[in-house]
Amino acid sequence: MTPDQYCRSKAANSGSSFYYSFLLLPREKRRAIMALYAFCREVDDAVDECADPGVAAAKLAWWRKEVADLFDGRPQHPVGRALLPLLDRFPLAQEHFQEIIDGMEMDLSQNRYEDFKSLDLYCYRVAGVVGRLAAEIFGYHHLRTLQYAHHLGTALQLTNIIRDVGWDARRGRIYLPLEDLRRFGVTPAQILSRQDSKAFRQLMAFQVERAREYYRRALAELPPEDRKSQRPGLVMAAIYRTLLQEIAADGCRVLTHSTRLPPLRKMWIAGATWLRN
Repeated sequence: MTPDQYCRSKAANSGSSFYYSFLLLPREKRRAIMALYAFCREVDDAVDECADPGVAAAKLAWWRKEVADLFDGRPQHPVGRALLPLLDRFPLAQEHFQEIIDGMEMDLSQNRYEDFKSLDLYCYRVAGVVGRLAAEIFGYHHLRTLQYAHHLGTALQLTNIIRDVGWDARRGRIYLPLEDLRRFGVTPAQILSRQDSKAFRQLMAFQVERAREYYRRALAELPPEDRKSQRPGLVMAAIYRTLLQEIAADGCRVLTHSTRLPPLRKMWIAGATWLRN
């Protein structure tokens, strides 16, 4: 299996909405974004699929060295070898790959966020930086597009957090800001024990509106001249906004229900959004 085949398999087997967003890209950009996605998947799995925090930290340390080796021209991992030829074709900065690892490391030392400011930093590292790297691959004319990518990454991550409240609770994690819990009269213990309530649903309606605001900010920042090049991001926004709408329509029952869009619906949204832009 070649490095490119490894990355393609990693993307296709994930079932992620990201896969549908870059299927229509030109071959070179599709290779690049699949390699970037595979990198994100590898470092995320290093934490999520490891029960021992010490082992997870060692894996992330290995990936830090692999990123340094990648930019020195001698990567070992298939993902690193897939990324290597892309460094001459796209302006991908080493510091951004390291920031993504910084975000994954936060999951090893932090399972609560006191306020949205601290959560925003996490969203920036694990998603906003990825959005910026993706924007560099897709291409742009205006620097405002990087701000669009930042806001879109935050919006997508907030949607993930909303969708996965119940799943995260089973792992002892709460990504919802504690100041928001207090505002709506919900305790961490109620979330960890997955106790649905009117107060909890009001809390989640507030989170949904915050995510929607970030989608609005992102789309307002994107210059018309860059809409075509940034179509993959617009596809992601369309898929995730639809998911957010489904969660809201279901009454934000995220503690006990897992809302997912079927692949055919994702493909339809992707195709329609691509043609519209």
